Amino acid sequence: MSVPSSPYRAYGGDTTSLLEVPVSAQPDHAPATPYAPAPGTPAELLAQLRADHRAERWVPAFEREWAAALEESRRTFSLAALYEVIQVWQARVASTPAVDAFLAAGRDDSDFVDLEEIRSRRRRR
Repeated sequence: MSVPSSPYRAYGGDTTSLLEVPVSAQPDHAPATPYAPAPGTPAELLAQLRADHRAERWVPAFEREWAAALEESRRTFSLAALYEVIQVWQARVASTPAVDAFLAAGRDDSDFVDLEEIRSRRRRR
């Protein structure tokens, strides 16, 4: 009896093995890759904060939050806290023109929702 020269023919189909299954490099259960800022992002963000007219309040607040996130990342061996601080402050910087326009228009902001309270609730879950 002759042995087929090609594994393709050996199994009568387009695979080389009956058990061959396409394999993905990314497992189905793996979480999505978290946002990872560039290494210079914190310094660039701090420079933007220093250039803003709110620098007197924002720079110390950013530095406090960054120091707390650094401590948490050292304790937990996770960069998530650092990424979150950067994301929050980038959003604040990005939204300042809209906030300034809102305040300049004289709109009523007495029924606002404190986003810090919402963020702290989300972290406790």
